[in-house]
Amino acid sequence: MKNNFFNLYSHDFARVAVATPRCKVADPVFNAAETIRLAQEAARQGAVLVAFPELGLSAYTCDDLFQQRALLDACEVALKDVVSASATLSAAIIVGLPLRVGHQLFNCGVVVAGGRVLGAVPKSFLPNYGEFYEARQFSPADCASTTTVDLFGESVPFGAELLFEVANLPLLRFHVEICEDVWVPVPPSSFAALAGATVLVNLSASNVVVGKSGYRHQLVSQQSARCLAAYLYTSAGLGESSTDMAWDGQALIYEKGELLAEAERFSDASHIVYGDIDLERLSRERFHTTTFGHSVRRHAAEVSKFRVIRFELDVPREGDLPLARTIERFPYVPADPARRDERCTEVYNIQVQALVQRLSSSGISKVVIGVSGGLDSTHALLVCAKAMDRLNLPRSNILAYTMPGFATSERTLKQAKDLMTAVGCAAKEIDIRPSCIQMLKDLGHPYAEGKEEYDVTFENVQAGERTSHLFRLANFNNAIVIGTGDLSELALGWCTYGVGDHMSHYNVNASVPKTLITHLVRWVADSGAIGTGGSDVLINILDTEISPELVPGKAGDTKPAQSTERVIGPYEMQDFNLYYILRYGFAPSKVAFLSYSAWSKRDAGVWPDAPHASRNEYALPEIKRVLGIFLHRFFKTSQFKRSCVPNGPKVGNGGSLSPRGDWRAPSDSEATVWMNDLVNIPD
Repeated sequence: MKNNFFNLYSHDFARVAVATPRCKVADPVFNAAETIRLAQEAARQGAVLVAFPELGLSAYTCDDLFQQRALLDACEVALKDVVSASATLSAAIIVGLPLRVGHQLFNCGVVVAGGRVLGAVPKSFLPNYGEFYEARQFSPADCASTTTVDLFGESVPFGAELLFEVANLPLLRFHVEICEDVWVPVPPSSFAALAGATVLVNLSASNVVVGKSGYRHQLVSQQSARCLAAYLYTSAGLGESSTDMAWDGQALIYEKGELLAEAERFSDASHIVYGDIDLERLSRERFHTTTFGHSVRRHAAEVSKFRVIRFELDVPREGDLPLARTIERFPYVPADPARRDERCTEVYNIQVQALVQRLSSSGISKVVIGVSGGLDSTHALLVCAKAMDRLNLPRSNILAYTMPGFATSERTLKQAKDLMTAVGCAAKEIDIRPSCIQMLKDLGHPYAEGKEEYDVTFENVQAGERTSHLFRLANFNNAIVIGTGDLSELALGWCTYGVGDHMSHYNVNASVPKTLITHLVRWVADSGAIGTGGSDVLINILDTEISPELVPGKAGDTKPAQSTERVIGPYEMQDFNLYYILRYGFAPSKVAFLSYSAWSKRDAGVWPDAPHASRNEYALPEIKRVLGIFLHRFFKTSQFKRSCVPNGPKVGNGGSLSPRGDWRAPSDSEATVWMNDLVNIPD
């Protein structure tokens, strides 16, 4: 059956759940019923994996009651009830209970699916300090003398080195560890990840004390980040004994260090949290991070101990199942205001520091920059100003030139002049039209004879003349030319090759996408760093339509004759496409699904405190059209420009396009395989 584009399982996502049921101490019948009820609810919501707390069928706080046969027998009966209920569910269930194996008692997580017990995982590390004394009742995993346990007439795999893989969802391979196992210096899940587990599950009880919740976040976040995995964390809640401890029922789902979901703590009722795990992202992170593979080799002895248990689930692939997780519209720009300010501060300082180093190492104290009155040159000029301040050099060492051409508007020319005044650089104006006319005459171009022919040559002559002037001005003044073109333009090939805006001595914007530059300029404006008048200029620049201003408009036109985004698509969408294709190498159909999830929902990704944020919505046909533009330009027509770009600092983990950094590709590749995948996107 053909995959349903609108179903998350068609794009290598898996919905998982962490459940915190109300429990009763030493009442397995009640606890099993509540477990089954929550598991059924999770399956109805499309989850294929649901985890419950440590010793959840008995309750954690049974203490010496764990030595009572009546309780242990009842726990196995309760497990059988869960197994029976699982026969009609599309989810694998992981429950905690005490299990007798041989002449020992183990604190176990048991994996159940399709009416069968798939395996039992004993706890490896038993805390016996502070309020804990588990070694009084239980044996640790490495004390087991068998690798199987008989349950309900079947021999079931038993041991801490079990991995469970969903055969018809092969990127979902999960491992189970229990509470203290993740608190030790080298958790069992670290080796499980090296053995291929993409989802790590921790059945925990974990009583609450002041500050423990925050530490759990740190612990789970870091383990998921180090292991390049998702991590599901449970803890016991309402119903556990309060004799000497209290319980908050915290449940967490992390993916590679990022929080996807968290349960309400101290809830008065049973509850479930869900997370849609991007399994392909985790897989790609692992083969991108080659040291992960090196670690597999280094720890081969531990990795080889794992046994893989494969089973099938009735994965809910039919019908629409949209993502429940938030897909940010602006992957290069955090939605949270505090993180956004932090990101802007860091990016700005990276750019400034890089330019300071380049000037210091070269022994050059002056820079030349072309200022158009648009976004990119504005931000580059702000970086130059801060670099001069750091070097204790006068801002007059910035030789800034605005160079009006045939289509320069009064608005952008005024903005350029006002900006240079606000910054306090050495500002000059050079009219490039005479030199362009001479070049057009030399070429025999029809425009030189008075004909209105505005072809690519007409445009590139202007871009080339500006760059040529800047380089000669740099020679003349013992300075370097600062590039202004950004990452988005380079990705789309929206720059004039060689003697044009493609070239400079050093490009401070080389790996900064357009959407981030927009917010950097806004951030400087909001800070008032260049005075009230300067902030007003920056705001005007932000409100100016993006245009190369190379083709003259008609008399009386109030807008530029050219609109960049009408040709190459909205930058906010193209930056989205760039991030997921460059950073993760996702197929176009998956990128479109993510884009649809982000951009087709009203008010998704809109920040109330940021009026400049996009309130646009894009339907799937427009998403497909714009993505097609990106694929053709990125893979087919633009690589030769990226193969010889000037030096410039990498600023983010979203990647750069320097052949010396994140991206090395042939200049004559085809875009066929990417364009062919567009047919998988509905019209």
